[in-house]
Order: sequence, then structure tokens, then C-alpha cells
Amino acid sequence: MSLVDLLTSLSGGVVGFSLGLIGGGGSILALPLLLYVVGVKDPHLAIGTSALAVAANAFANLVQHARAGTVKWPCAMVFALSGVVGALIGSTLGKQVAGQHLLVLFAGVMVVVGASMLRGRSAEGDPGVRITRPIAIRLVIVGFLAGLMSGFFGIGGGFLIVPGIMLGSGMPILNAVGSSLFSVGAFGSATALNYALSNLVDWRIAAFFIGGGVAGGAVGMRVAIRLADHKGLLTRLFAFVLLAVAAYMLFRSFGGLG
Repeated sequence: MSLVDLLTSLSGGVVGFSLGLIGGGGSILALPLLLYVVGVKDPHLAIGTSALAVAANAFANLVQHARAGTVKWPCAMVFALSGVVGALIGSTLGKQVAGQHLLVLFAGVMVVVGASMLRGRSAEGDPGVRITRPIAIRLVIVGFLAGLMSGFFGIGGGFLIVPGIMLGSGMPILNAVGSSLFSVGAFGSATALNYALSNLVDWRIAAFFIGGGVAGGAVGMRVAIRLADHKGLLTRLFAFVLLAVAAYMLFRSFGGLG
């Protein structure tokens, strides 16, 4: 194993650990880790590779939620199908934007995510929700917009998808988290496929990143169980990490633009 392989596995472990520990939002670290730790030079290559890794980790976590019965499949599938269309359009647009400009926009998204995590989310909702025509229409609209953003930036978009599914269906956050993983995996797969068609996926790096992510996720879930009473504090600390990374990305990006 080379140094790059080791750094890639460790970076994947960090993302997996954060996802297992606090849930949505952790995958947004994949892109900066690939750029600044692994050393991927091309931002578009990093986006395509991170999208594949995030999709694989999401599907792996989806299995556990499906077994626990937290996934509302009808709502999840409607949201995901419309979002895949958005992800294909968004990723096509993202490939046309200069890499450095894309990173500036990405850092701005990280600031928004960090701020939203500091605010927290309500857990209320209807656990017995069933899909109806009005709910389906809302899910299609919100799903498309979430997929568009996810594809454009090459991120899982859990921070968008979870509140989006809650807004569209009225389900509680526990079901939204489980149901969102199907969309995260679908959006990431669509984005990765689009980038792969332009040879913008590093398959070796993706493989090591995914392997590290699976291991890190298992550790993160165990730690989360032990620190369940402190999840709010952990989420706020992670939000500050995101804001710090966003500041670093802006500093590096404006340096590159200057």
C-alpha cells in the first residue's frame, strides 16, 4: 500500500466516522479531504470520485436502516427518481464550471451546512405517513431541486435531502434519515456516472476511500451509541469543523484565483 492509498483510506475513515457519529452532513468533508489530504489536483476529478464514494457508503448504511424498518420506501423512491434527473442535470452543469470557481461555491455551501447544523432540526412528524398525490407532487419538486444541488457540487446532499423529505412528506426525522440514504446513494451514483463518462473518476482512490469509509462508519456508530446523550454537542463541534474547512478552502481558492 502506497502513502496515497493510506491517506485515502484514512480520509475515507474520517468521513465514515463522522457519518456514523452524527449522521447527515459528514459526507461533505469528502471533497476537501481528497483535494488537500490525498492530493487530487483536479477539482472535477475529486468531485466525481467523492460522489462515487459517498454513494457506496450511503447504500451500505441504507441496509442497516432498512433492517430497522425506518425507511419509508414509497416516499423515498419518488424523491429519489425525481432527484436523479436533477443530479444528472446538475452534474452536467458542474463539469462546465471552472474548478476553482466551483470550489468557492462549494465552500459557500459548507458555510450554509455548518450554520444549519448549529440551528438543529425538529424531530416531530407523522411516523405513519402514507404517500398521497399532494405529497408526491411536493416530493417530486423538492427532490429535483435537491438532486440538482447534489449533482452540481458532487455531494451526498443529506443536509438537503433530510429536511427536504420532511418538508415534502411530513415524516419524522428518524424516518427521513433512513429514507434519505436511498436518495443520497442514487444522486451520488448518477453524478459519478456522469463524471465517469468524462473520465473524471479515479477508481483506485474511490475503492480505498470506500473501504476506509465502511470501517470508519462502524467505529462511528459504536461511539455514537456511547455518546448518545451528547449528540447535540458533537453536532455543534462538527459544524465548527465545517466552517473552519470552508474558510481554508476559500483561502486556498482565492489564492488560486489571484
